Amino acid sequence: MRLGAAALLPFVLLPVLAGCIHESGGDGSLLPTPPSSSPQPPPPALNAPEPATPPSPPSATTASPSPTGFSESYVVPCNGRPSAAQVISAVRRHGSLLTAGVSVSATTGPLCSGTWQYTVLAVPDHEPLQVVTKGSPSALQFVTAGTNVCTVDVRAGAPVALLTAANC
Repeated sequence: MRLGAAALLPFVLLPVLAGCIHESGGDGSLLPTPPSSSPQPPPPALNAPEPATPPSPPSATTASPSPTGFSESYVVPCNGRPSAAQVISAVRRHGSLLTAGVSVSATTGPLCSGTWQYTVLAVPDHEPLQVVTKGSPSALQFVTAGTNVCTVDVRAGAPVALLTAANC
């Protein structure tokens, strides 16, 4: 004997519907309830305060002072540390860029960034002389001088702020 689909429907639905029947006094859930002997964790608090997070470390863009007290993130006037006279003296010690009798004055700087300095000197009958030095005022080291100070040594070692001031 062959039964139609409509005749099989109660046999198919009966086991499915039997799962929906629950005991009276239950919590209304279709899932089985765990045994009451096992402890249940308390529900999480909805408005619990978040744990305190430690402050984040300073980023690389934070201005950090160098041993000279000047930040490498900025170019600022050196305020006499070193003075223009100290920069001119370092250039004169280096070689024949400035002859002894020539009157030279600083038109820009010295400007400091970290332990590096950038200065522009006015030399009579010549183009402005750009000068890069580094180190402490008492031990100023000549790095380079000329109409373009963007040498490999300057590009590799000077702070980015000084490179920007020197148009490198």
